Amino acid sequence: MQIRSRDSAEKAAELRMVLASRPPLTAAAPAEGHYSTIEAAALLGMAVRSVQLMVDRGELDAWKTPGGHRRISRESVHRWQQAHAGAGGPAGSAGPAVAPRVLLIEDSAHFQNLVALLVRQSFPDVELRIAADGIVGLAMVGQWQPDVLIVDILLPGIDGATLITSLRTHPQFKGHRLIVVTSLDEADRAPYQFALAGVPVVHKPRLVAELPALLRASLPAGQDAAG
Repeated sequence: MQIRSRDSAEKAAELRMVLASRPPLTAAAPAEGHYSTIEAAALLGMAVRSVQLMVDRGELDAWKTPGGHRRISRESVHRWQQAHAGAGGPAGSAGPAVAPRVLLIEDSAHFQNLVALLVRQSFPDVELRIAADGIVGLAMVGQWQPDVLIVDILLPGIDGATLITSLRTHPQFKGHRLIVVTSLDEADRAPYQFALAGVPVVHKPRLVAELPALLRASLPAGQDAAG
């Protein structure tokens, strides 16, 4: 176990050195005349998913390599930047839209996959991240600042009710919307009612039927479900 731990540490150190040696990403076009999806997203200040949707809508020119990797024309990226420059002017737009953020704190792989499927089908513009325990989830809330937080009650590390109570002590939590999901029926939730007052709760057997509507109501205005 010590050898494996040392190998992992050495690999992590090597990776950090490689990343540190890379030049910062600028608007200069690569020699191949294209950007990867990640590079285009960084240049445009968007989530990778948002750039993928722009390609699907024909707003950016792209193709796929034989290995299935998407490549985006540098010319179309720069053309989009020029078209959206000067957003502060009278007729300008508000700039690139920021994808709504949803954080799911759930330890069950089955329900992680189910929620991810529901979000992908109904809210393709949403950026979803997942934490498998309460302690990691609590840290991600502070670091990532999601718009909506979906929390299971029964979690390893720290239970969902305690996590919710902890978040409510921080002023920055006021900007988050909260949805609780649980396998507990109404009677079994009684010990957690101190944290659930005023919070929408979805019984997991009803997740498919009820979560999309609750999520739609909780997301920032204009994020309708896909037709």
